[in-house]
Amino acid sequence: MTGSDGNGAERRRGLPLQAASRVTGLVSSVMDLHVRIALQEADREKRRLIGGALLLAGGLVTLLLALISAELALLLWCHVDRGWSWIQAALGLAALNLLLTGLFLRVGGVMTRGPYLPETMAGLTKTTRALLGR
Repeated sequence: MTGSDGNGAERRRGLPLQAASRVTGLVSSVMDLHVRIALQEADREKRRLIGGALLLAGGLVTLLLALISAELALLLWCHVDRGWSWIQAALGLAALNLLLTGLFLRVGGVMTRGPYLPETMAGLTKTTRALLGR
């Protein structure tokens, strides 16, 4: 009699364990699917960001070429139309560039000044130390 009761008790104990095992397997399979989908999305986002960065770099190179062309045109205009010598035109253009550079640096410095979060300051400090090799 105890043998059949013991066998029934073992079966009753085994059922919750089997159910828990099935639930664990189901949750594991859902998590695996979620991770696989997240990795696919990360790959797509990575490709999108790399493509965008390359297009931005191309745009910046084109902008630089346009600025160089405009500088040359201004240099030629100062020489031909205004009658300045090549040296005077080059020095005038260099002075204009220095003036604009100072203005941009001053305004940019004012815009970046301000209160920062402690995490931002820690990140900037860490990056600066890494760049300087400390």
